[in-house]
Amino acid sequence: MGRMVLVVLVLVTAWVGLGARLLVLHLGPKERLRARVEQIRTDVQEKPAGRGRIYDCHGNILALDMAVKNVCVDPGVINSNGHVKAVGMHLARLLQLDPAMVFTRLNRPNRRYECLKKFVQEDTADQIKRMQLKGVFFEDASARYYPKGSMFCHVIGFANMEHVGSAGIEQRFDSYLRGHSGLRISEKDGKSREVYRRRSLDIEPQPGVDVYLTVDQNLQYIVEKALDGALEKHRAKGAWAIVERVKTGEILAMASRPAYDPNLYRTAQPDRILNRPIGYVYEPGSIFKVAVIAAALNEGTVEPEDVYDCENGLWSFRGRPLRDYHPYGRLSVADILKKSSNIGAAKVALTLGERRLEKYLRDFGIGRITGIELPGEEVGILHNRSKWSAISISRIPIGQGVSVTSIQMLNMLCAVANNGFLMKPTIIQRMVDAQGRTVMEFTPEVVSRPIREDTARLMQKLLSRVTEEGGTGTKARVAGYTVAGKTGTAQKAIAGGYSDSANVASFMGFLPAENPELAIIVTVDEPQPLHTGGLVSAPVFREIAGQAVRYLDIPPAVSETGVAKLEKDPSSGGL
Repeated sequence: MGRMVLVVLVLVTAWVGLGARLLVLHLGPKERLRARVEQIRTDVQEKPAGRGRIYDCHGNILALDMAVKNVCVDPGVINSNGHVKAVGMHLARLLQLDPAMVFTRLNRPNRRYECLKKFVQEDTADQIKRMQLKGVFFEDASARYYPKGSMFCHVIGFANMEHVGSAGIEQRFDSYLRGHSGLRISEKDGKSREVYRRRSLDIEPQPGVDVYLTVDQNLQYIVEKALDGALEKHRAKGAWAIVERVKTGEILAMASRPAYDPNLYRTAQPDRILNRPIGYVYEPGSIFKVAVIAAALNEGTVEPEDVYDCENGLWSFRGRPLRDYHPYGRLSVADILKKSSNIGAAKVALTLGERRLEKYLRDFGIGRITGIELPGEEVGILHNRSKWSAISISRIPIGQGVSVTSIQMLNMLCAVANNGFLMKPTIIQRMVDAQGRTVMEFTPEVVSRPIREDTARLMQKLLSRVTEEGGTGTKARVAGYTVAGKTGTAQKAIAGGYSDSANVASFMGFLPAENPELAIIVTVDEPQPLHTGGLVSAPVFREIAGQAVRYLDIPPAVSETGVAKLEKDPSSGGL
């Protein structure tokens, strides 16, 4: 009987309690209940897409996303355990952070979340995990990583902490590389747990495409090593070089000094981030004579054998003196190019006249961007002839009063080497999506044909004389190969004229001259104490070209007897 009464009392109590709870829920204050209900809400979560990789032409990885961790703490838990000092010391040491900053972040007992450091590598995170520090937890993240360090830095560029491409290929093709984020729409309960049955939308992210470049890691190493040597030897302000495949316009190497590590882009100075081969504008000096002589030969206003008086090194044109680096008397057009006579080049330009000179320069791509797939390419300066001064016709032919980029000059030379066809330079080979499908593939593109084939072949022969004995480019010769090219030494423009000490030294050339395959330009900014293109840049060209032709297995020149020509390294140089 007593047991039955006890059971009845328990049941009555339960029903009374349940009824009271129902009355409270329906008739009582609803603020707390409403707050809890409002916690059950629709959750919209963006699912980030992995950024595409960047490769060189052989599939070597140049840029990729790397899994990392964000190291976070719960200050409330750490303070309640009284472990602020111990946890802070360990985290400051392992994360290489200022201990004072760490202690400040931990001494916030009312906070439940603080991110101490983002993008921590997995091995460091594992060390912290093994310590089992209460109140320390991790968030999955990814960071852009460049395994080659500073190599290719100006070509690849970098993506910032928000995964936005901010320089180089990373910037130019950011919309392709970043892919498309996914989306998940679901509901979470009051404890922030997802209610899986209420998931209304779940779209997987689409990874970014992979970009394959035309550049070659091995050639890039050759070029960068040569530039480092030139920078040190000549105490130069900067140096840069490009290697281009003549017939297609493919860029096989592009390097600039000074450089930076894209993994540490936030500490890099702006002048180190500048991609000088396409973004540095300068007066080219004597390498500009190539376009002028080619134009005159194409128009038939001169022949290689025509002789001009070079005035023994000093000529007055419309009341202004024009000088040669070395004094010359009478020179043929062929020797004007070989000896690099300013006076001779100016007199050849006069046979063209301003209208035709301007036309050919523009046809060669001067005064417009080449369209290479890199951000920051400069246009250069070629004023309309209506703005030319009375002496411009004598100064522009020697590379004064006009500004260019190295990519413009090399592309112009490639037109001569490519039988007159001016190609659009390209640094992109193809793009491939996550399923292995080719999204985009680049093919050679002809921009124009400024000169005829017969003129181009004649220029190839004339330019090969520049590296022969008596020419200004003998130090560019490569044993076993015939090198065609042109030296240039440009005084830098300053207020009121030109500097006597600050120069830009250049050499651009192609080889083998009989069947051009590679074209290379080397530019050195303010070398000291030597300052001419023949003494400063030509040897760097030789170093790059000599290794490049052997690496690419380009056959050497063959004489009429069928025997490869072997040449000794020259011991003399020139302008």
